[in-house]
Amino acid sequence: MERFHQRIALVTGAGSGIGRATAVRLAREGAAVVIVDVSEPGLLETESLMPEGARYLRRQVDVSDEKQVQALVAETLKTYGKLDVLCNIAGIASVSGAHPAITENDRDEWEKVLSVNLIGTMLFIKHAAPHMQSRKLGAIVNVASVAGIRSGAGGNAYSASKAGVINLTKTSACDLGGDNVRVNAVCPGLVETGMTRAVFDYARAHEKAHKLGSRCELRRYGAPEEIAAAILFLASDDASYITGQALPVDGGNTASLNLPGMKV
Repeated sequence: MERFHQRIALVTGAGSGIGRATAVRLAREGAAVVIVDVSEPGLLETESLMPEGARYLRRQVDVSDEKQVQALVAETLKTYGKLDVLCNIAGIASVSGAHPAITENDRDEWEKVLSVNLIGTMLFIKHAAPHMQSRKLGAIVNVASVAGIRSGAGGNAYSASKAGVINLTKTSACDLGGDNVRVNAVCPGLVETGMTRAVFDYARAHEKAHKLGSRCELRRYGAPEEIAAAILFLASDDASYITGQALPVDGGNTASLNLPGMKV
C-alpha cells in the first residue's frame, strides 16, 4: 500500500512506542517523514527501523518550546515544500512517576505535563495549519487517551491534558474545516510503550501479567502498531469525510461501565 505516496508527514514522539510505529508505517506507505522527539537515542533507534530508501528528517525537538516548533515547521516546508500530515503523538504520563490524589498534586507536575501533552499539540497545529489552509488540504491526527474520556486510566494531570487534547481536536476541526483541513484524535487504551513500561514491569514482577488488559472487552492490551493503523486511517484519504472526532482504540474498554469486579 502507498496511501501516502508523495505526501509529507511530521510525527512527534517518534522516538518510541506509538510515534515510532506511526513514523515507520508512514514511510512504508510512501511518505517522506519528519521524525521528531526530545530523545536523540530514541530517534536513532527509530531511524534504524525505517525501510530501505525511505525519505526522512531526524530532529530532536522539545514540543513545548514554541521557537523550536516554529523553526521545525519552517525547516520542513523549506526542505519538502509542503506538509500534508501532522501527527501529534509526543506525550508524558508524569514527571515524578507517581499518581497522587488531587489533594496531593504538585503544580509544577501539572504545568510540565500540560506543556508537553496539550500545549505542544496546540503549538504544532498553530504553526502547521496555516500552510495547510493555504493549500486547502491537510490532515492532523492528535493522540489523546481513554484517560481523557473516563477516570481510572491515568493520573489527574495526564487525564486532564488528554481531555484537553480531545477538546482541542474538536475546536481546531471547526476552525480549519472550511479550508479542508481535517483534525481528528485517537484515544488509545492500554498499550505497551516506553511511557507505560513501569506498569508492565510491575505486573510481570508481581505475577500479574495475566491481568494486563483484562478489563478490556477483547481481554488484552494493545500494540503500538494497532494504534498506528488507526492514526494512518484518519490521516489518509480513506477518512476524507471525517473531522472533529475522537476515536477510542482500546479493545472496547470505553464501551461499558467497566466497574471494578464486574468482569472475570
